[in-house]
Amino acid sequence: MSSPRWRWPSATVAAAVLVVAGSCAALFMTNPTRDDYQDFAGETLVNLATKEVCERQTLPMVLQLWISDCPRLIADQEPALALLADQFTRRWNLGLASVYVTTVGGQNLLPALRLPRYSVTSLGLAGQFWVLNAHSDAGKLE
Repeated sequence: MSSPRWRWPSATVAAAVLVVAGSCAALFMTNPTRDDYQDFAGETLVNLATKEVCERQTLPMVLQLWISDCPRLIADQEPALALLADQFTRRWNLGLASVYVTTVGGQNLLPALRLPRYSVTSLGLAGQFWVLNAHSDAGKLE
């Protein structure tokens, strides 16, 4: 009885292996950094805060009268919000991609005013970010 001979893999299999290896290498090289996420988180928090605070008008009437351009006021805080988000972010680096969970807010701004709490779960893959889950609980005026 003769033993089976070893054969070179077909060109299709070799090409598939090269494509998968190349794709994995590309994903590894383009896995977004924490600094990239910080920029993304700043933009995302500005959007969430603008919707929550300005569009839903959750501010007390006195503050609404005092603040003439609420969206611009929040947009001007983007660098500070990005730094804040970085402090409250957990990152799971999976090599080819990263999962980021950021939870900020919920603190008392004034004795009767609590800031909204925002929680955002994002996937960083191939140099891009996708929000998987975002929610907030409304701030309270007690």
